[in-house]
Amino acid sequence: MGVNATVLAIDAGNSKTDVALIGPDGTVLSTARGGGFQPQAVSVAAAVDVLGATLDEALAKARETAGPVDSVGHVSACLANADLPVEERELTEALRARGWGDTVEVRNDTFAILRAGVEEPRGVAVVCGAGINCVGMVPDGRTARFPAIGRISGDWGGGSGLSEEAMWFASRAEDGRGEPTELVRTLPAHFGLDSMYALIEAVHLGRIEFERRHELTPVLFATAAAGDPVARALVHRLAEEVVAMASVALTRLGLLDEEAPVVLGGSVLAARHPQLDDAIAELLAVRAPKAVIRVVAEPPVLGAGLLGLDRTGAAPEVHNRLRAQFV
Repeated sequence: MGVNATVLAIDAGNSKTDVALIGPDGTVLSTARGGGFQPQAVSVAAAVDVLGATLDEALAKARETAGPVDSVGHVSACLANADLPVEERELTEALRARGWGDTVEVRNDTFAILRAGVEEPRGVAVVCGAGINCVGMVPDGRTARFPAIGRISGDWGGGSGLSEEAMWFASRAEDGRGEPTELVRTLPAHFGLDSMYALIEAVHLGRIEFERRHELTPVLFATAAAGDPVARALVHRLAEEVVAMASVALTRLGLLDEEAPVVLGGSVLAARHPQLDDAIAELLAVRAPKAVIRVVAEPPVLGAGLLGLDRTGAAPEVHNRLRAQFV
């Protein structure tokens, strides 16, 4: 005789996947971590295979500690690259076809960060990691979101975007087209180079992988903290973008005029850069004076699990038991 899992929680990002099997009382039966979820690069089927391999590991761990898992009630999957409702529907069908649970719900992974950071499914989250995104939700099921697929959907910011902007300003400063900035020195120095020209050449010719450009984001913030006006202006613009997304989402959900949480997550916002934090707080106080800022520290897979418990109608004490195991 085995055990039953009420929820299979999945948080799948570009670089890693976390899963948790959750029992009826909120107890975590097992967890596992696997590779990244990149359906746009490897196909939906291959990406779901990665989820399946991670689930197999979690099932094996549960078998050792709690006994074999006989059934899973609900699959709550928060997935990177599920940016549009049509993509969520496609991925829902792909997961349903695997037969992992009786019911399946797929959401963008930003919802997991939001739910991990709030006591009830109510509030707004802005996530700034490699990219930038914002979602909101209220208990009656309404949500607010943006396409968040890059510049074509109006996005600005994120670690990758910030590093490219920093290189743009530094390159123009070095060749005389733009205003002076210390980024001319600090960006190439990060890679042991002596000029922006050398950095441009190294990136263009592949001596420095293009994906490593995200390493320049902390350099930008350090240069801003040292007082460079160009770097400081970029940081301030990011604060404006964060506040614009949050205030629009609050407005769409009718939360602008009442106390509501604004959860900040992702590597850039979680780094707690003082200039960025102060600017966000100052600007948000003007556009959404009743908003309450919180930087999320809990793992997103907790949020996926809580969303699953919300869906199954679990009691508050079950939610609390689950949260206590991740805090």
